[in-house]
Amino acid sequence: MSEIKKINSITNAKKLIRNILNQTIHNPESADSLNFFYTDAYRFYFLMSFMWEHFEGNEISQEYAISLVPKKYASRIKRLQVLKHAVKLNYISETPSIIDRRRRIYKPTELLLNDFLFYTENVYSKSKPV
Repeated sequence: MSEIKKINSITNAKKLIRNILNQTIHNPESADSLNFFYTDAYRFYFLMSFMWEHFEGNEISQEYAISLVPKKYASRIKRLQVLKHAVKLNYISETPSIIDRRRRIYKPTELLLNDFLFYTENVYSKSKPV
C-alpha cells in the first residue's frame, strides 16, 4: 500500500471510529434501549446480528437468537440472559409461534426499532472530520 493510500485509509478509519463512538458510548443522549446493548461486546454484536436478521425477514426463535453471535463471545447462559433481559425491558418482543405454541419468536419492539434506525441514520449522515 502506498504511503498516500495508507494515510487516506487511516484518516477514513479514524472518521469511522470517531463517528461510531460519538453515536454510541460517547453519546450522552443515546437511547436507553441502545445503551443496554452497548455495555459489552457480546451485546453489541448481538444487537447488530439480531437487527440484521430482522431486516432480512428471518423468523428468530430463541435458539436462533442465541446462536447469532459465536459461542466464544459469551456462554449459553449469558446469551440467554441477555435475550430474556431485553424482553423484560421491552426492547425485544417474545410471542408464541403460530405453528408450535411452545416455540418463542423474537422481534425488536417499535421502541428498539426506532432507536436503532435513528442511530444508523446518524452514523451515516454525521461523518465528522478528524
